[in-house]
Amino acid sequence: MPRGKRYDDATKRYDRDGLHTIDEAVELAKSLSGAKFDETIELVMRLGIDPRKTEEAIRGTVALPAGTGRVVRIAVFAQGEAAIAARDAGADIVGADDLAAEIEGGMLDFDVVIASPDMMPTVGKLGRSLGPRGLMPNPKTGTVTPDVAKAVGEFKGGRVEYRADRNANVAVPIGKVSFSSEDLLSNFRAVVDELVRVKPASAKGRYIKRIGVATTMGPGIKVDPAVATN
Repeated sequence: MPRGKRYDDATKRYDRDGLHTIDEAVELAKSLSGAKFDETIELVMRLGIDPRKTEEAIRGTVALPAGTGRVVRIAVFAQGEAAIAARDAGADIVGADDLAAEIEGGMLDFDVVIASPDMMPTVGKLGRSLGPRGLMPNPKTGTVTPDVAKAVGEFKGGRVEYRADRNANVAVPIGKVSFSSEDLLSNFRAVVDELVRVKPASAKGRYIKRIGVATTMGPGIKVDPAVATN
């Protein structure tokens, strides 16, 4: 796809084929940002797994020490005291059958969906609406839980979901360009450490094949996997 002049100019200001240290990559991402808004910096990793194998399908959440820098809107499926607790914890939308009806009608004004276990029969009927957008609650990501209030607090505080796509790539936002380099490095290492922790026992060969970072509107910056995982 066509790129803008700022993007083209940015690609001329560094070695696109060279491998960088984490520190260098973070500083480059910040310096190459030319947008008029506070761009998100994303970490992308290519893993040596076969996502088609159930035992190598990687999905979970990781808490970013410095947060995400963005406002996260959370919808919660809960009833009774759990619903009250979710609202008190800061959930933006709380409901049950009424919330399901709104979603079926096209309302998708949220970034995360959390559900108490007893609400899953209702939520399960929303697969066509939530599934394609990656919003279906799942116990593996902590979004199906009896303690919905705790989950709301964690996702509001910087917990993000990660998932390997069909090409074994995992993309996770690690903050904003306005973040300090120290905060971005802290979030970067938290993601790498988490993905190393969940390495499938059946994965063969080199596990972390490629690493890169990029801003919302900027070019990709290659990171040396050997340096990043030490």
